[in-house]
Amino acid sequence: MTSSDLLAERRLAIFQLMQGKTIAEVAQSLNRSTSWVSKWHKRFREAGWQGLKERSRTPKCHGKKLPETMREAVRQARREVEAEAALGEGLKYIGARAVRTRLKKKQVRPLPSIPSIERILREAGMTKPKEKRSEPKVTYPHLKPTQAHQLCQVDIVPHYLTGGMRVACFNAIDVVSRYPTGQPSERRRSQDAAAFLIHVWQEIGIPQYTQVDNEGCFSGGATHKHVLGKVVRLALDVGTELVFSPVYHPKSNHSVERFHQDYDRHVWENTYLDSMDEVGQQSQRFFTLYRQRQDHSKLNEQSPQAIHSQQTLKKLAADFTLSKTRRSPKEGRVHFIRRVSAEGKVRVLNDEWAVPNPETEKGVWVTIEFLTSGATLRIFDEAPDRPDRRCLASYPFPVDEPILPRGEGPTQTDMTACHLETQQSSTVHLPALRRPQQRIIVAAVGRWIFSSAIARTARLTNRIFYTMY
Repeated sequence: MTSSDLLAERRLAIFQLMQGKTIAEVAQSLNRSTSWVSKWHKRFREAGWQGLKERSRTPKCHGKKLPETMREAVRQARREVEAEAALGEGLKYIGARAVRTRLKKKQVRPLPSIPSIERILREAGMTKPKEKRSEPKVTYPHLKPTQAHQLCQVDIVPHYLTGGMRVACFNAIDVVSRYPTGQPSERRRSQDAAAFLIHVWQEIGIPQYTQVDNEGCFSGGATHKHVLGKVVRLALDVGTELVFSPVYHPKSNHSVERFHQDYDRHVWENTYLDSMDEVGQQSQRFFTLYRQRQDHSKLNEQSPQAIHSQQTLKKLAADFTLSKTRRSPKEGRVHFIRRVSAEGKVRVLNDEWAVPNPETEKGVWVTIEFLTSGATLRIFDEAPDRPDRRCLASYPFPVDEPILPRGEGPTQTDMTACHLETQQSSTVHLPALRRPQQRIIVAAVGRWIFSSAIARTARLTNRIFYTMY
């Protein structure tokens, strides 16, 4: 029934009562309950014919509405964190979580919820509307870490000192614990990237995966095919699995990209830094404060320091230094998140690899596995932590040097073997070493010759197969 029909029915009930009928008789004639007739009869006695119209159902007393004293406490806390951010006395977080953390430190009880604080700030005109974000055109497979030390993301953000000198600011953050670290560098060469990663693994710990972008200092450059750069070899040596983000897709490195915004605000905004020492001091102050913050939206009011220390740390030795000689690759894995081209290929380490039945709207996950018997490149539809992923293709990956077992380090024996492979003469003259050392060297060279022969035979077979079919 419409509102006009209901109003007419109520008026009819009142007319029948005015004619002398009882409430029970009116209820029976209109097929209504006696309580319904009594309700509208009472309304008519209180307000006349106007009392028969619908009234607002909004409750006059809000049982859960925050008192004005609490609302003012929220507004005051917001003003305080804003003032500290403007003066540079603390972190520049002024959102609802930062306000709630301030109220908690003031021992305000009961603590309002995050939505309640957001509503109070919005009503007071103290917030800005959120910007809408467009969805990416290509969906990429990605890791989904559940605890600290599983995935650490690394990136570089450029800045300039007073006077114009460019500074490469290397930053890293654990994706789950949000525990950060960073170092400024005058340049962004491969040795600079390797030195920073050593710092990361010594301070944050050695994660299962270390994710970087495709800059030449990380990848080894864009000229030579199948190049294994300094950072790739270092990661294999340390025991972490290097992950290269998709090309021109910073959202895949979202945690460290988002951290860059906080880093820029707290270290570089509204200040002038004249030297690398000042950058280091300003950065370290920010890192210390950030590790203790308790208002991060993903940490449930715990600090990054607390979350990060809940898991057992596996750190790189403090005396570990970057070797000046070329490291032979160790057994391990390196990963690449890639987009499939219109021709159905992905580009990995400056070479192209075919993807059967490609989906151009979806990226793929490429893994190169290094074993003492050789290296293999495999293409998957999903990340390694997905149990239902499929292997789309597999190719032998050419490595023209011996691959060391996981337990071995860059010893003198290994460096001698690498030196021997560059000899032009067919006769190998061993240096004056003890007989057991000679046997080790000969065995290492023999393993490399055998694995190289197998790998080259596989590549030749693969080319013949694709030529025929």
